[in-house]
Formats: sequence, structure tokens, C-alpha cells
Amino acid sequence: MDQDEAARVRALGEIAAEFDLDAIRVRTGDTEIEIVRRDPAVHAPVPVTYAMPPAPGAPGPAPAAGAEAPAGANVRKVTAPVVGVFYRSANPDAEPFVEAGSRVASGDTLCILEAMKLMNEITTDHAGVVSRILVENGELVSLGQELFWIEP
Repeated sequence: MDQDEAARVRALGEIAAEFDLDAIRVRTGDTEIEIVRRDPAVHAPVPVTYAMPPAPGAPGPAPAAGAEAPAGANVRKVTAPVVGVFYRSANPDAEPFVEAGSRVASGDTLCILEAMKLMNEITTDHAGVVSRILVENGELVSLGQELFWIEP
């Protein structure tokens, strides 16, 4: 690794630390650099707790108040292709690209993800109706995080 590459890797590491990013990937021409931060706490043993099954005939536990309904079999999930900040509209004064219930066609813009001051328009490969928007405007999203559910 030459000095320029080492300096780029250090700079990317500093950016990842400054913005508390899990991962960052940059491609310049044929060169691609990916930095993945690992928190030592993530690799610590996970405490295990055991619960006794309910007595026969007793009602099971109630679902949590904020529990999300599972995705149906036909749901197409749109995930984040990069780590970045999620924006529902092109600018703060503009209407959101889509709302829950909006009908979309393949290629329609759903949102913008800002990564390293670059605005990446996220489009859909699926036609249908947006059934859920899973993140809030201005939220930092991780690579692969679900953003939208689209039903045919």
C-alpha cells in the first residue's frame, strides 16, 4: 500500500468514526476501499434468559405495543444500497417522493440517501403500492436496512 492509499484509508476511518458509521465503501476508478468498524461489545457473550412456557390453557403474552406486523408473502422490500442519511424529499420544502399508499412504477424515485455529501436517488425495481415506510426523515440508515415495503 502506497502513502496515498494509506492516507485515504486513514481519512475514511476518521470519517467512519466521526459519523459513527458501521461501514463505508468508496470506489475511485478500479480501486475500491471498504472500512468496516467492529464494536468490541458486539462480540461479547450475550446473556441468555429462559422463560417458562405458559400453563396449558393460559393466554400467551400480548404483543408489544410497538410490535410491527410481519411482511406478507407478496411484499417486495427496498433496502439501503449505501450507509447514509434518509430523506423523503428532494429538499426540505418539497413534497415527499412517496407516501404510504402511493402507487409506484419500476424506476420511480422513492427517497434520497446522502452519503459523504453525495445525494443518491433510490428508485424501485417493483411496481405496486408502498405499504410501509420503515424509517424516519433524517434518520441514518445502515447498508441493507429495509426502507420501504411495496406490495403488487
